[in-house]
Amino acid sequence: MSDSAMTMVVTEARGPLHSAMAETVPPPAGWVRVSVVASGVCNADIGTAAATGKGTAFPVTPGHEVAGVIAEIGDRVEGWGVGDRVAVGWFGGSCGHCEYCRTGDVVHCAERKIPGLSYPGGWAQSITVPADALAHIPDGLDLFDAAPFGCAGVTTFNAIRKAGVRAGGRVAVFGIGGLGHLAVQFAARLGYETVAIARGSDREKLARRLGAHHYIDSDAQAPGAALKELGGADLIVCTASSTASVDELLTGLGVHGQLTLVGVDAGSVTVPAARLVMNGHTLTGHLTGSPRETEEAMAFAVTTGVHPMIEQMPLERAGDAVTRLRSGAPRFRIVLDTAASGE
Repeated sequence: MSDSAMTMVVTEARGPLHSAMAETVPPPAGWVRVSVVASGVCNADIGTAAATGKGTAFPVTPGHEVAGVIAEIGDRVEGWGVGDRVAVGWFGGSCGHCEYCRTGDVVHCAERKIPGLSYPGGWAQSITVPADALAHIPDGLDLFDAAPFGCAGVTTFNAIRKAGVRAGGRVAVFGIGGLGHLAVQFAARLGYETVAIARGSDREKLARRLGAHHYIDSDAQAPGAALKELGGADLIVCTASSTASVDELLTGLGVHGQLTLVGVDAGSVTVPAARLVMNGHTLTGHLTGSPRETEEAMAFAVTTGVHPMIEQMPLERAGDAVTRLRSGAPRFRIVLDTAASGE
């Protein structure tokens, strides 16, 4: 007798999300089926939920920040067991044999899979994924806290720790939202003099509670100029979804400073070549992390007390969650609860 699980689906471009029941089938070789407990809602899911991509196959189930428990294991899967607590993020599997995979850079594999785009995503009670997409969740981390680590958590963690900032250096985080509130915590716990930058004075108390040593209200002063007054940043992590402020932010870099983009739009960035050369500046982008790096981010969070700020919503309200993201309503991370009722 087959079982079924609730899933949130879009059945036409720009159509509404609605619940449906899908049969759970045994995973193919190399894949596992996960019983989803918690599933994050990310800005990138807005595009997935719109279902307007070329060649989109309906129905579409979005969701790429998943935490749950392994329910079934396919053939030729080793190292995992039924009942293991696991997370799946933006990285949803790779080919395993290309140049990037062979050097450990799996997130840049040309055949990289993304849950919700490459196969049905995690806004469901069950998801089937390649085994190489799985990350172990440490015992000390709640599943609802773990869900955002497959995307927001590992992205901000890697963007900071891989920048090569000197010990005790100055790290600025632009944008204190779903990504930025994690980046501030990671920067402070990694021992950096941390500067939080956001619009308005109302975020200052929160930013300092997260670990920021300085707060810059970008409505009251130009953030690049304010950073320059502090002595310049060794690293600026730009988590805002707009690139409009990047040109001015670059003026806040110290000599050999780096600005890393993790939030982007369709805009462009203008960099004066002379200033770039004379100050040895670096402008770079950063994309997610591997499952192993997700495990490292979660382990670091457990030992240092980093916590995502989350709001739980029932799975059936996934459409409401997307509407809130589209509206730009203040939020940090929304996490869908697959067991909660929508009543």
